[in-house]
Amino acid sequence: MRGLISAEFLKLRRQSKTYYALAAVTIIELLIFITAYYQGSAILDLLLSNLRQSFYFEGTLLNGNLIMYIVLNSLWFNVPLILMIVTSSLVTDEYKDNSVQTVMLQAVKKWQFMLAKYLAAIVFTLLVMAFMMVTTFILAYSLFGNGDLVVYLGTLNFFKAPEAFQRICWAFGSGSIAMVFYSVVSVTLAVLMQESAKTWIVSALFLIITNLLLKAEFLPAQVDAVFFPKLMDTWQQLFNYEVNWHQLGFNNLLLVMYTMAFAALGIWLFQKKDIG
Repeated sequence: MRGLISAEFLKLRRQSKTYYALAAVTIIELLIFITAYYQGSAILDLLLSNLRQSFYFEGTLLNGNLIMYIVLNSLWFNVPLILMIVTSSLVTDEYKDNSVQTVMLQAVKKWQFMLAKYLAAIVFTLLVMAFMMVTTFILAYSLFGNGDLVVYLGTLNFFKAPEAFQRICWAFGSGSIAMVFYSVVSVTLAVLMQESAKTWIVSALFLIITNLLLKAEFLPAQVDAVFFPKLMDTWQQLFNYEVNWHQLGFNNLLLVMYTMAFAALGIWLFQKKDIG
């Protein structure tokens, strides 16, 4: 099993898609920084124009904490799509190169083969999130400095700089759980689709539908509370003025259980496949 996992990490290190993914995440960050640098003040003035007539704001609200919050919002679509493309290739490349048949001729069990894929996908996702977090912190504080955070979630919520930093760190952690979920789903979809192009299309469709269902309100309350699309904004609950920590923990635990269920489904499907 250890050899299988080592082989998966070796593949990730050698394939160009891994480095394209890191480059894509970096480009997303840079675009956010450039936009904030040239237009951020104007956008913030527009948002707070009415409040400035009644309140006095000392210091600049366009600071590193606000930029990091904006970067976190790339977790809705951009980052998960990149992760799904890379992690699904752990399976689709095996079918493309016909190497899956070669591996199955060895003394390797199917469930071990797939478990190694899922573990590699999870570790890769966490490493990308750590890379994103560290680079965002360094660039955001270097370019925009520290300061209080203002967030609009139906109402304007203000957080002092130390509290804002803590909430952002927790948000990256909670967001990482959501990103791991998407990566595991993409590996399972790759088992079903087998071909790269088909898997990418279905993965993108899954991501779009999940984001649409997040806003849907046609389900019964009991189902709505545990339906996985409704859990994808859990990280954003950390920017409510009062955080419901019990609900936050429950949602993340439930998302972990959904992740394990999709991984179990993928392993079961691969076990049933006839590898010619």
